[in-house]
Amino acid sequence: MRRRPVESSVVRALGYDPEERILEVEFHNDRVYRYFVVPHGVYRQLLAAPSLGRYFNENVRDRYPVREVDR
Repeated sequence: MRRRPVESSVVRALGYDPEERILEVEFHNDRVYRYFVVPHGVYRQLLAAPSLGRYFNENVRDRYPVREVDR
C-alpha cells in the first residue's frame, strides 16, 4: 500500500485502501500498523485534523481491529 508523508510528531505516513477499508499507519519509530474496517470518512478527517496524533488516539486507536505489518 502506498503511504503519503504527513506532518505529525507521532505519525510519519498514512495509507488508505478504500475498497478494503484498510488504514495503514507508519509511526516515527518505524512500526507500521494496519487498521481494518475503517470508514473513508475517518481517513479524511484524520488527514484534515489540526492534531493528527490526537485525532488518531481518540478515533482510531483501540477502535478498529489492528495488525502490525512485518517489515
